[in-house]
Amino acid sequence: MCECLIDIAAAFFSVSSKELRSAGRNSMTASRVRQIAMYVAHVVLRLTQAEVGRGFGRDRTTVAHACQVIEDMRDDLEFDRVVLTLERIAHAAFRSRLDI
Repeated sequence: MCECLIDIAAAFFSVSSKELRSAGRNSMTASRVRQIAMYVAHVVLRLTQAEVGRGFGRDRTTVAHACQVIEDMRDDLEFDRVVLTLERIAHAAFRSRLDI
C-alpha cells in the first residue's frame, strides 16, 4: 500500500516519486511530501508506524517524527485542507482494503 501511496502523493504534489523513495536526504519539498504521505499511511490506511517505516524505507522513529510534525502543522487551515484532500484521495483509492 505504501508504494501506491507514494505514487499518489508524488502525483498530487508534482514531485518525483523516485525522490520520495530515495534513501538519502532530499529537498525540503520532497521531505515534507514524504512526511505527509507517511502521516496519511498511518492515519488513513491504519498501518503501524513500523509498517509505514518499512514501506517508506525509513525507521519507525522517523515515521513518529513525521506524524508529529504534520499533526502540528495542521493548525494552519490551508495546510490542513491540503492534507485532508490527500486523506480523502487515499481513502477512496484504498476503500476496499479499509472496509473491514
